[in-house]
Formats: sequence, structure tokens, C-alpha cells
Amino acid sequence: MAQLVGASGTPATRFHREWREWLLFVLFVAPNLLLFGLFNFRPLVYNAYLSLTDWNMISPVADFVGLENYREVFTSAEFHRVLLNTFVLTVGSVAGTLLLGLAMALLLNQRLRFRDTSRSVLFSPYVLSGAAIAVVWAYIFDPSYGLVRTLLSPFGLPAPNWLRDPNWAMAGVTIVYVWKYLGFAMVVFLAGLQAIPRELYEAAHIDGASVWGRFRHVTLPGLAPITFFLLVTSVLLNFQQTFDIIHTMTRGGPVDATTTLIYYLYEQGFVAFNAGRAGVAAVVLFVLLLIMTIVQVRYVERRVDYG
Repeated sequence: MAQLVGASGTPATRFHREWREWLLFVLFVAPNLLLFGLFNFRPLVYNAYLSLTDWNMISPVADFVGLENYREVFTSAEFHRVLLNTFVLTVGSVAGTLLLGLAMALLLNQRLRFRDTSRSVLFSPYVLSGAAIAVVWAYIFDPSYGLVRTLLSPFGLPAPNWLRDPNWAMAGVTIVYVWKYLGFAMVVFLAGLQAIPRELYEAAHIDGASVWGRFRHVTLPGLAPITFFLLVTSVLLNFQQTFDIIHTMTRGGPVDATTTLIYYLYEQGFVAFNAGRAGVAAVVLFVLLLIMTIVQVRYVERRVDYG
């Protein structure tokens, strides 16, 4: 009988214990979830509502217009140019950051003099303000007395008008962005390189693998998780943190040549005071980030070997 009572009482005891643990978990987590929802999900929902209204951000009442803002924005040639600019800047800056970051990491992973100093110098732009960096690069790019002109003049080459020529403006913004975030990619790649076991390189060398063979069959697979992490974070950062560089250097110009989605959102919301169009741009930005994150996590991560 005692065994029966004990056996019958065990599920109830386990249920009460699990319930107390769940309640304790909720008590600890609920404040964080509440704050997260208040400062993240509530603005997201409110922004979606604003995209369905006609509001100048001054009048106390917003007129509900439904999907009219979406129709105007999606049929606008200006918005099509904005999406193209965003795509060009994202591809160029992310590719440049990852490729140059990997190259610098491979170089500074060798036993070189002043290696630690070089690492610090290359990483320092990452911790600086984007606006301050943009001001310095605006002087470097100046076609009359900038550093680029000084370097090109001995060869008889004219300095491009980086910030006034629509054909060069996007390239200038991309160079500045890559220069700022190159150090971060380099440091992360360095951590990945130092985590690869040296025995793998020794085994590949004994098997007769060349330098390229060791890089292809040992280094690249070993850096796959690091590369995936940097790819995801670089794309997300590019969409969100190019505003200060563009605003300081080009103001989205010339002729909208550097107006990306995040800068278009700013112009519609805080220059034109069109909350509806700004809301549409924010919704599009959120959807694009969500889609790219899902695609990268579901399809790219499957090809990554975490060892």
C-alpha cells in the first residue's frame, strides 16, 4: 500500500515542483519580456499603423488612408532607385569588409614585427564615431587639396570628385564604410584562425598540400562558422548603421545617388514630415532584414560545419 501511495504521489509531487520552477522562471523573465515588448514590439506595431495613415507629424489627428501610401511608394521611381542603392551598398560593403578583413587577419596572424600595434591601428576606426570618420574622409576625398589628389598628382591623374559626382559617390561611401568596419571583421577572423588546430596544417603539409591547398581545405572550413556570423551581422549592420556616414558626407546625393533605405526613411519622416511614407520605408526595411536573416539562417547555416 505504501508503494502504491508513493507511486501515485510521485506525479503530483513532480507536477508541483515543475510548476514552482516555471513560476520562478516567469517571475525572473517577465520584467525583461515586458520591457522588451514595450520598447521593441510596441514601436514596431505603431509604425505599421503609421504606414496606413496620412500624418504630417504636427497635426493631432492622423487620417487613415489604408494602403495608399504603399501604392505611392512602390510605384515611385525614386523608391526603386533607393532600393537599388541599398542593394549596391550592401553587396559592396559586406564583400569588401569580409574579404579585406580575412586578408588582414591572415597577414597579422603571422609572426611579424609591430603585429600587435598594427592590429590596434586597424581596429581603432571601429570604435570611432561614423560622423567623425566621414568628416575626415570628406577632406581626404576633396578633389582640390585632399590626400587622394596628392597621391594621384605625381602620376598626372585627376582626382575624382567623389562626393559631387553621381558615378563616384556610392564608391566613396562604400570605401568609408569598409574602412570603419574592417577592423571588427579582422579581429573576429583572427580569433577563428587561432582556434584552428595546428595539427591540421601539419597533417596537410605532410600530405603534400600547397599553401593554397591548406587555405582551401583547412582554413576556409575552419572559418566557416566565423564567416557565417560575420555575414549575418555585417548585412544587418549595413542596413542600420550607414546613416551617419551618408548624412555627413553626401546628404543622400548627389541626385539621390547615395540615398539608401535608412536615409530615405529619415528624409520622409524628419525632412518632409510624411509619417506615412516613412512608416512604409520602415516596414520594408524590417521585412527585408527579416527575410535575409531567415534565408541566411536556414540555407547558409546548413552549409556551415561547426565541427
